[in-house]
Amino acid sequence: MLDTSTVILLPRLFHPDVLPDEPVITAVTLAELSVGPLVADTDDERAVRQAHLQQAEADFDPLPFDADAARAFGRVAASLRRAGRKTSARTYDAMIAATAIANDLAVYTCNPYDFEGIDALVVIEVPHPDATSEEDEPARR
Repeated sequence: MLDTSTVILLPRLFHPDVLPDEPVITAVTLAELSVGPLVADTDDERAVRQAHLQQAEADFDPLPFDADAARAFGRVAASLRRAGRKTSARTYDAMIAATAIANDLAVYTCNPYDFEGIDALVVIEVPHPDATSEEDEPARR
């Protein structure tokens, strides 16, 4: 499952071979992407964010945040709390993680810190295109 950061950065990734063969996203990612154009500071930024949203809507049939994901969310929130992290500050990420856990999927992300401290979640780091080296290898946790 691709998280929102990875969806946004897809066209710029140096290592697309790190991504799953059949990538999926969650409805939560679409929700997160839908906020972008509405809070953009400039028309250019709004257009870019709208394009990301429309491309994601065209490319993916998102997994829902359903009853199984809601139950998994409780475990995710408890994991974050035990790790000393505030669930409210990471709500979108926690819901994406819960959907991944409920569907027995790993999360592929350019921002692995966003998912740190979540028990039972497999996080696969996708090298960020702005990293200092194109040779960076993905880290598995």
